[in-house]
Amino acid sequence: MSVSFFWSRAFLTNRVILWLLFWCNLIGTVYGYIWYGDQIEFTLAHNALWQVIFVPDSPTASLFFTISVLFLLYPPKSSFFAGFRLLMESLAVVTSVKYGVWAVSIIFAGAAQGDQLVWQDWMLVASHLIMAIEALLFVRFFRFGAIMLIPAAAWTFLNDIVDYTFGVYPWLPRVLEDDLQGVQSFTLGLTLFSVLLAWLVLRLGKRNST
Repeated sequence: MSVSFFWSRAFLTNRVILWLLFWCNLIGTVYGYIWYGDQIEFTLAHNALWQVIFVPDSPTASLFFTISVLFLLYPPKSSFFAGFRLLMESLAVVTSVKYGVWAVSIIFAGAAQGDQLVWQDWMLVASHLIMAIEALLFVRFFRFGAIMLIPAAAWTFLNDIVDYTFGVYPWLPRVLEDDLQGVQSFTLGLTLFSVLLAWLVLRLGKRNST
């Protein structure tokens, strides 16, 4: 059996693999929201209520991907849910790549400035790398087109703006708190990169790959 079989359509869209992916991402999403619990409580106490939705960035990206996998298992029949599926898929790809890369970059940027890495950091590195990789692996099985990248980009840029305007960005390692402007610029640039990468994959004809 060729190694390439493990990223083929036949393997990745097998229902056993899809169900495994669904449950792993769902559990990871729930854990992610729990992980953000302290920051969510802090935001509720010090910020406007509507800003809370912008706090748990990575778990929300994982939620988009989880919903997208569910649609692979059960393709919608109504036009409303078909449109909702396209939106979830575009958000899943853009945000999973963006926050997967962002988290890993921030962890290692902190380590480069003296932050001591603990086992939780390595767990976050592994889980966020998987987020980005699985999005790139499955984008060819999703149905969204380039037009759906517009709302996905709008949401992700809005998230960035709210994060750094109202201070609800993910809590940073202490050693990076004096580099906030650089982190903000990197975050906005990474959003643009993620959107362009999704567009490029679409241009390369992802649906014709196997």
